Amino acid sequence: MNYTQMGITIAVAFIITVIGMLLFLPVLKKIKAGQSIREEGPKSHMIKSGTPTMGGIVIIAAVFITCITAGEIKKDMIIILAAFVAFGILGFLDDFVKVSLKRNLGLTAKQKLFFQILIAVGLAIYQSKVSIYETTVFIPFINQHWDFGLLYIPFVAFVVVAMVNSVNLTDGLDGLASGVSAIVSIFLAIYALTFGFPTEITFCSALAGGCIGFLMFNKYPAKVFMGDTGSLALGGGIASAAILMNIELIIPIAGGVFLAETLSVIIQVISFKTTGKRVFKMAPLHHHFELCGFKETTVVAVFWLVTLILCVISMLII
Repeated sequence: MNYTQMGITIAVAFIITVIGMLLFLPVLKKIKAGQSIREEGPKSHMIKSGTPTMGGIVIIAAVFITCITAGEIKKDMIIILAAFVAFGILGFLDDFVKVSLKRNLGLTAKQKLFFQILIAVGLAIYQSKVSIYETTVFIPFINQHWDFGLLYIPFVAFVVVAMVNSVNLTDGLDGLASGVSAIVSIFLAIYALTFGFPTEITFCSALAGGCIGFLMFNKYPAKVFMGDTGSLALGGGIASAAILMNIELIIPIAGGVFLAETLSVIIQVISFKTTGKRVFKMAPLHHHFELCGFKETTVVAVFWLVTLILCVISMLII
């Protein structure tokens, strides 16, 4: 595959997503699959209550269709799509509970974590058994592979679960998670093309196209949200592609925005429980900037730009 074919794959997924959303959005409105906004969030977000959610279903469908029609289906593609769809199904169940019960909380944290770990461990075991890298992990900056041995499976599982929840935390502003995920996916596709990972080129290109297509409906003011259906699938897809290319530790750099969002929540919780004080006006980080007076569109644009810069830095590091 070359850059032209990569562009075509992105375009195909983009078109399928746009058409899919045009057909699916009226259905979401008809069944009143509206998002419930948490009361402790920014007051300006209350106007978004009732906006259709679960739009991630279309992203998943578009990526799946694009990948299975792009060429020969190899084992790695089956594994990536399986993890991608599995996380999407988990997110869908969470969204379904929220929508059906008209509340902001879906599955319990323990339920979600259990199934996330289950999927992640399965992916880690597969990679350790079939990869030419076996249980080694690429270490950025020093360009070496270190053998993690028995720690490999729990390490990879941690990376997957962390990535999935990081994307989920980032999905709090119109166009934020979809835009950042699109940029990271394009970076991964370029890496895959540069270093010869045909399956990952196709998947990451399709994922980027799906995100960009969804962005047409999710940009401010959002007509639809991806819900946990989309955010968990995106996190799982990005993590799976990175792991199968053996660049797990590049993701915290390229996806620095995801990392920052997660760290802001961790820091906020630890600080409040130990000192009774908050470091940020509100966590995740994007809400802090909102409460500092920045417009939602400005925060999103800056986070996109930061992600682009971090992806360029990541490619230079590699």
